[in-house]
Amino acid sequence: MAAVSKRSIMTLYSGPTCPFSHRVRFVLAEKGIAVEIQSVEGDQQPEDLVDLNPYGSVPTLVDRDLALYDTKIICEYLDERFPHPPLMPVDPVSRAKARLVLYRIEADWYGPLARIIAGTKADQARKELRESLTAAADLFAAQTWFLNEELSVMDCAVGPLLWRLPFYGVELPEQAKAVNAYAERLFALESFQNSLSEQERNMRP
Repeated sequence: MAAVSKRSIMTLYSGPTCPFSHRVRFVLAEKGIAVEIQSVEGDQQPEDLVDLNPYGSVPTLVDRDLALYDTKIICEYLDERFPHPPLMPVDPVSRAKARLVLYRIEADWYGPLARIIAGTKADQARKELRESLTAAADLFAAQTWFLNEELSVMDCAVGPLLWRLPFYGVELPEQAKAVNAYAERLFALESFQNSLSEQERNMRP
């Protein structure tokens, strides 16, 4: 890994419409962490981003002499570095279960979303995402937040995806009203609103 020059404030290289960057911004906002956001759009990568991250991808987090990439690694690091409020469970069994849920969120929901964004069999991906979220409606209704009574890293993963549904033409049916109710609770949070880029705000009327 390339050497990272020390910085006085944490920096996040973030795509303004990237759902993975949004997940990290949500964690940062929920924890009230001061951070400098460097917006990275399309292929216009800052030179220092390529030095920090060999993939030149977003999100990339720089904290003093540490550079991190991969959304899950960044979110777990932030949760351990700034433990209040906690977003991951403390005990190993519960942490493992939370990681499995995150894995399924990415495979079952972010997978179709990526195909919609890329325009790869987008109609089929919309149907797949709509049906998968609808089938999970009971999970959204079971507790205040997703599978938990306290806001967690799982909500930070689900929220950015749900925010993008109307923009990408995914309309949930009546059977998924619990998903929409959950989404409205989440979107009303000050931390969620603070996590939005200007471009993301324009994704919903």
